[in-house]
Amino acid sequence: MALTDQERRHFEEEGYLIKRGVFDSAGDLEPIRNALHQAVRGEAERAREEGAIDETFPTASFERLPALLAERFPDQIMRILAPIYSGRFSGPEMFTTIVHPKLLAIVKDFVGETIVGSSAYRVRPKLPRWERGEVPWHQDSGYFLPHCDDMLILTCWVPLTDADAENGCLWVAPRSHKEGVVRHYTGGHGGYLEIAGGDLPGGESVCVEMKRGDVLFLTNLTAHASFENRSDATRWSLDLRYQNAAVPNNVDEDPSSYTPERDPVTMACHPPEADFVIRDPSDPTRECRTAEQFLEIRERFFAQRAYMPGRGWTPLSSRPD
Repeated sequence: MALTDQERRHFEEEGYLIKRGVFDSAGDLEPIRNALHQAVRGEAERAREEGAIDETFPTASFERLPALLAERFPDQIMRILAPIYSGRFSGPEMFTTIVHPKLLAIVKDFVGETIVGSSAYRVRPKLPRWERGEVPWHQDSGYFLPHCDDMLILTCWVPLTDADAENGCLWVAPRSHKEGVVRHYTGGHGGYLEIAGGDLPGGESVCVEMKRGDVLFLTNLTAHASFENRSDATRWSLDLRYQNAAVPNNVDEDPSSYTPERDPVTMACHPPEADFVIRDPSDPTRECRTAEQFLEIRERFFAQRAYMPGRGWTPLSSRPD
């Protein structure tokens, strides 16, 4: 699974790389798929017990269940998916996926032997014909603090279902990583940051269709987006992020130390969520090795919610025509 010289050059020149068949689609990803499926089932059952919905679709598949719930109960679907969408999903299957040896073997070639798990990972259930599921053009660095702009925070986009143009696969702007962070605006589709039309850097956008088991690797400066899911099933994916130890992080820091008085250049790239050491050959005792340890680190940061100064982006509605 090591990178070839050609793959490395493509990543450096284009800002992205598709690696086919990183995971065995039938085995490696089944634990996280099953865990997410059970999480949705559990929230749906809780909503039914409270009288908010009257059907839980007990025989529906991983791909179909959220879509059916959204179609039947559009006012309740965000409540049902909230524990997943909020970034709080931190079960053992998530930890196992983040530290999977097949993935880390490639991540190591990008960031080096010492690997830090970056705080901002996400689970993405993209529902059919759901505006909130569309993610407008942006660079991940638009969400991070500016002193991290020149450092690599590697995004691994992992589809948990096949992803194509119909169900809302990712689009990438090649070579956009060479132009720095462009202006973003708040209040885009679904409340996300957005690069306004005409400001998109890089070359002609590329539609990245992928099979379950493939992984898309992106730099934090590579502009990307995903659009409407026009199918009748949920397109599931993970955003996992990694960096080396030289990139600012909050490993071993107390969330309460992040205050408005603190100099932002001393902060982690994304303070509100916990970073954790995955591999450190020089000091293996620092490594997060268990799902329980992973959960404790994550929950400690969620409980205190470290201060994030932000970048001062302005609303899209204020952009001159």
